[in-house]
Amino acid sequence: MGRSVCTVPSAASSSNAGLMCPWCPEPMSRLIPSLGSRRTLRTPPSGTKRWAMASGRPSPSQRGPMTPRVRTGGVRAGTVGTDWRLPRPGPAHMPRRCGTISSSFQAIRMTGGHMSTLEQRYIEVKQRVAEAAQRSGRTPNSVYLIAVTKFAEPEDIRELIELGHRDFGENKVQQLSQRAGVINEWFERMRMHPRVAGEHSGFDPSTPVRWHMIGHLQRNKVRKIADIVRLVHSVDSLRLAEEIQQVANKLDRQIDVLLQVNVSGEDSKFGVPIAAAGAIAEQIDTMINVRVRGLMTMAPLSSEPEAVRPHFTRCRELYEDMKRQGVGEGHFDLLSMGMSGDYEVAIEEGANLVRVGSAIFGTQQDEEAAEPSLSGSGD
Repeated sequence: MGRSVCTVPSAASSSNAGLMCPWCPEPMSRLIPSLGSRRTLRTPPSGTKRWAMASGRPSPSQRGPMTPRVRTGGVRAGTVGTDWRLPRPGPAHMPRRCGTISSSFQAIRMTGGHMSTLEQRYIEVKQRVAEAAQRSGRTPNSVYLIAVTKFAEPEDIRELIELGHRDFGENKVQQLSQRAGVINEWFERMRMHPRVAGEHSGFDPSTPVRWHMIGHLQRNKVRKIADIVRLVHSVDSLRLAEEIQQVANKLDRQIDVLLQVNVSGEDSKFGVPIAAAGAIAEQIDTMINVRVRGLMTMAPLSSEPEAVRPHFTRCRELYEDMKRQGVGEGHFDLLSMGMSGDYEVAIEEGANLVRVGSAIFGTQQDEEAAEPSLSGSGD
């Protein structure tokens, strides 16, 4: 990295000969001209206590009232808004004129510093999904990858969209609503500027993002996401399904759902018991504007993927039994199992929807992996 050099004209001054510039390795004697070369001081008139500039600039007592400064500009990355600009790097008080930004630092500033790593992780996950599907005797396109954006930055979501990805999952209603709004506004801007959209190889404004509600859903929040989500993964009671039906009737639209099953039997996890899954699914199937498309489950937390294989096997067997019994009337075809630590095993056991977050967006999501209250939310 080349040494940054200040652009202030060089001049010598005995008053600042021993000082150094705080932003670059140059003596102040080169950077700050002598005060005597720019301005001349005169003896203040009798009775005054301040020095006046020889240029005739009025003293503070002669100036008008000061106008308060109002901060303007775009929002910082990670906050909700229509502006995607990143904050300017470095301390807020760093002089803009002091030196130049190196090419490597410009790359970090333009890409967020982790975009290439994100793309590599995404490609690796896609490859592992394809290999697991082939091991189970299926084609890679038969498995849908849900990118869980729980801790993702807006720039991360946008980059995956530009790479061609369209399925995203959220475990909180407020987060889902906010992210969907921001992404929709970005899509509209890209549609208005097709030339800009054409610069992104994977971006197609005609293909919308499909949002999945994968976390625990409370009945009083159904209306907030009913017109946004493509699929609700976490219907864990008949009362919740009835609430979705009421909201869907008001919106005059059909909402697809998955029945969440507590295969492990853990008290800390949401989901209906295995024995009750068939009866509840049949009741949901009688609702006009709610379609039960399949099952979802969460395996117990384990550092060994093979340790949770029996739970995936049991859920797949339940799914196949219900499908043979005619649940869903021909559209019972989705099985959502597996997260970042075990999605390959889940695919081998028959999953065609996997919820992957930290394997794509980074290990910062592991901090909440031990929270039992987020069962069914993916990672």
